[in-house]
Amino acid sequence: MSNQQTTELSTETMSEETTDESTGTGGLISTDIEAVGRSQRVRETDTLIRARDIDVYYGENRALQRITLDIPERQVTALIGPSGCGKSTFLRCINRMNDLIDVARVEGTLELLGKDVYEPDVDPVALRRRVGMVFQKPNPFPKSIYENVTYGLEIQGVEGDYDAIVERSLRRAALWDEVKDKLDSSGLDLSGGQQQRLCIARAIAPDPDVLLMDEPASALDPIATSKIEDLITELSAEYTVVIVTHNMQQAARISDKTAVFLTGGELAEFDDTTKIFSNPERQEVEDYITGKFG
Repeated sequence: MSNQQTTELSTETMSEETTDESTGTGGLISTDIEAVGRSQRVRETDTLIRARDIDVYYGENRALQRITLDIPERQVTALIGPSGCGKSTFLRCINRMNDLIDVARVEGTLELLGKDVYEPDVDPVALRRRVGMVFQKPNPFPKSIYENVTYGLEIQGVEGDYDAIVERSLRRAALWDEVKDKLDSSGLDLSGGQQQRLCIARAIAPDPDVLLMDEPASALDPIATSKIEDLITELSAEYTVVIVTHNMQQAARISDKTAVFLTGGELAEFDDTTKIFSNPERQEVEDYITGKFG
């Protein structure tokens, strides 16, 4: 199994190792955040994620350099830049996926809903319940479509009408009409694009605050990619979406904000997407966007 597959599997399954006894309420990352409902929390702040001076090291190698930016709620924020610039590393900082890498070290402050997710009292598993993630390659479990959607709910001990949650999640993922008559069929029998939308349904079933997407359409054909892009736009009405993409046209089409990372782990520029693509502040950003390097 590759390192990427191991990391993805760890994210999906590690909550199975943590019970409600170890996480307190099994809810969010602190009781004061948990005390207010999702819709109320969203109304109280325009900035959902606040990063300040984030440095990430893999051993002695510095992958990110003093990243500072504010990610707004209920919008799509795109992270773009050449390969190896640190955009996926920053994405994994938000849900502490880098914790799964032994040599990784994160410095600085990264707040979700005003709470630093790297404080000692934060349970990474509880955090990941509030920050869903969709990976580059579709990774449905070898279970039925229904069981794929309910898997995380069962592990977390979430009670409720699973039939209603499954339907709601699949509808939000624009997949319900295609699978409603075969929910007992294996998720592995779906097409690549359908599998990715199933993974999105699984990620949003617990109703997270944030949905992270690491190049979710890079392995899909143009038609499936178009469906994923339309879906991302629709999901941003309910969720804060942060997406890594190598496709600059895609970033221009679907995002509200764009962060441009350049080689060396530097955040070169962060602004409204229309501003980034029409009149960037830095020459290096213009050179990257116009294809002079990267």
